[in-house]
Amino acid sequence: MISKLQYISQGETPEAHLENLRKACVAGADWVQLRLKKYDIETILETAKKAREITNSFNAKLIINDHYKIAKAIKADGVHLGKSDECPLVVRTYLGKIFIIGGTANTAEDCKSLLLKKVDYIGLGPYQFTETKKNLSQVLGVKGYQKILEELQTETPIIAIGGITLKDVSAIINTGIYGVAVSGEITKEVSSIADFQEILN
Repeated sequence: MISKLQYISQGETPEAHLENLRKACVAGADWVQLRLKKYDIETILETAKKAREITNSFNAKLIINDHYKIAKAIKADGVHLGKSDECPLVVRTYLGKIFIIGGTANTAEDCKSLLLKKVDYIGLGPYQFTETKKNLSQVLGVKGYQKILEELQTETPIIAIGGITLKDVSAIINTGIYGVAVSGEITKEVSSIADFQEILN
């Protein structure tokens, strides 16, 4: 089952990522993504092992950003692939059926390509400007989501991402979007998880 609220880790250090991830689980997050950029593989692997211990103790799903081999090594629940990462079909062959595979999209064409490659969910964005991601693609907004969803007509869960705050959620969900991925807002105010979940459910 794909969660309607996905927390994406933030932090200045790997330890800070783990602490924020733990706080999110304490506050009721049932799906967290470890997103470590600019670190060596060994650091990401060691951090992922600790993240798996945390999520196991809270019965939360753990998704690893980009590094599908690490996801398999630590027995995470799945991997989220960026546009420049390995093809989902190759990753599926490596991971097998039980792992969740998500992919990043910015356009209807991106989504269609990912759907053909049988991803389990699509992270579509950015909704609005965000400082979390470098080389930001074109901002979609509510109208962008409506247009893409009408074109796709898919059962595959589409998750909105990119600078999403609590006040944005109702309008986003009204487009027919399945759920939202949130980083900054939850990192700043972890108690907002309950409010997000209330609106989404």
